[in-house]
Amino acid sequence: MSRKNDGKELDSIFDGLLATMEQSKKDIFIISEQSRQDYEEMKDELEDIRLNISAIIKKGDLLEEKTRAARRRLAEVSGSFTSYSEEQIRISYENANDLQVKLSANRTEEKKYRQKRDRLQRRLQTLLQTIERAERLVNQLNVTINYFISDFDKVEEAIEKPQLNQDYSLRIIEAQEEERKRLSREIHDGPAQMMANVLLRSDLIERTYREKGPELAFREISSLKEMVRHALTEVRRIIYDLRPMALDDLGLVPTLRKYMETTQDYNPGTHLSFGSHGTERRLPPSYETSIFRLVQEAISNAIRHGKATDIDVKLEWVKERVNISVGDNGTGFDPKTVKNQSFGLIGMQERIELIKGEFIINSSLGEGTILLFQIPYEQGI
Repeated sequence: MSRKNDGKELDSIFDGLLATMEQSKKDIFIISEQSRQDYEEMKDELEDIRLNISAIIKKGDLLEEKTRAARRRLAEVSGSFTSYSEEQIRISYENANDLQVKLSANRTEEKKYRQKRDRLQRRLQTLLQTIERAERLVNQLNVTINYFISDFDKVEEAIEKPQLNQDYSLRIIEAQEEERKRLSREIHDGPAQMMANVLLRSDLIERTYREKGPELAFREISSLKEMVRHALTEVRRIIYDLRPMALDDLGLVPTLRKYMETTQDYNPGTHLSFGSHGTERRLPPSYETSIFRLVQEAISNAIRHGKATDIDVKLEWVKERVNISVGDNGTGFDPKTVKNQSFGLIGMQERIELIKGEFIINSSLGEGTILLFQIPYEQGI
C-alpha cells in the first residue's frame, strides 16, 4: 500500500514538474517570438532610416553644389559694383544665405537620423541577445524535459544502473542540442554575418562610385568578391563537417586525407600526417562513416583538449580487419580518470561496439596519446 501511494505521489510530483517546465518553455517562447517580431519591425525601421539618410545625403550634396555656385556668384557681383546693381547684389547675398541655412538644416537632419540609426542598431543587438538567451533556455528545458520523459518509466531500473549510464543518456541529449546550437552559431557568425556585410558594402560601393568615381568603386567590388568567396568557403566547410560528400563518392582513404589537409589549413601550427598500408577496399557506408567519425573525433580531441601540434593517423589493412591508430604529442591524460567522464571517449566506445570493433587507449599525462581502433570488416558484411 505504501509503495502504491509512493508511486502516486511520485507521479504527481513528476506531472507537476513537467507541467511547470512546459509552461516555462511556452512563456520563454512567447518572449522570444515577441522579441523576434520587434527585431523584424526594427530592421524595417532601420532600413527606412537608411533610405532617408541616403536621400538626405543626396539632397545635401545638391545643396552643397548650389551653395558653392551661389558663393561664387556672390563673390562675382560683390567684386564689381559698377557692373551689378545693388538689387542684384542683395538677391545674390540672400540666395547664398538661404542655401547655407538649408544646407545647415540638412546636415542637422542627417546627424539626427544617424543618431537614430545608431540607437536602433544598439537596440537590435540587445534584442538579438535576448532571443539567443531565450533559445538557450528553451534548449536547456528541452534537454531536461526529454531526459525526464525518456527515463521516468524506468526510474527504478535507472537507479540501480551505474551512474555512467544515467550521465550518458543526458549527455547524448545535451550533445544533440549543443550541435544544433553550434551549427546555428556557425551559420549566424559566419556566412549570415558575411552576407549582411555584403549588403552594407554594396551600399558603400554605390556611394563610393557617386562621390569618388569608378576606380575606387571597382576596388571595393574586388574586396566584396573576396568576402563572398570567403562566405562560400565557410558554407562548404560547414557542409563538409556535417557529412563529407567525398565519403560516398571516393571512399574512406581519400576523404580522410582531404579532411586532414583541411583541418591542418584551419589550425596553423598543427601538423597532421596520414598513411594507409595494405590493400585498401570499400566498406559498407555505415562502416566508412563510423571510421571517419572516430578519426574526426580523435583529431578534434587531440587539438582541442590535448593541444597537440603533431598528429599522425595510420590505417593498416590486414586480413578481415582494418587497424587505425591516431597518435599525438599533446598533453595526454590518465585513461582511468578520464574515460568515464569524457563524452568523446564514451561516444567512440559506443560507435566501436556498433561495428563490433575494439578500442584501446594508450595515454599518460605529459606523454601524448595513442588511440587504437581494430575493426573487423568481414564480420557482419
